[in-house]
Amino acid sequence: QVQLVESGGGSVQAGGSLRLSCAASGYTYSRYSMGWFRQAPGKEREGVAAIDRDGGTNYADSVKGRFTISKDDAKNTLYLQMNSLKPEDTAMYYCAAGPVWVGPTLQGYEYYYWGQGTQVTVSS
Repeated sequence: QVQLVESGGGSVQAGGSLRLSCAASGYTYSRYSMGWFRQAPGKEREGVAAIDRDGGTNYADSVKGRFTISKDDAKNTLYLQMNSLKPEDTAMYYCAAGPVWVGPTLQGYEYYYWGQGTQVTVSS
């Protein structure tokens, strides 16, 4: 059974940093595209960053230059390094796994498997 478990969320002041992790089990991790998504209260889910099997990446304009997605295939773990955090980054963050042929897409409907989320709160 495929399972994705996020960790690393928390509360931080604006300008601070957090590193999210997503541990995957139940499938061959390296064969999937992986992504980070977020959803704030009252807002639609949005794609934040994605990475394909070969390490190609894609970022939302709102996080370019501040967030970095990476993965460790040996550990079946996905990461999201978030620097220079802003209050508008406050949201529940989810990791997701999708078929390799979609590449590093930020379209959530392309992804098959989702974690339960980890909360990130940035105060001003």
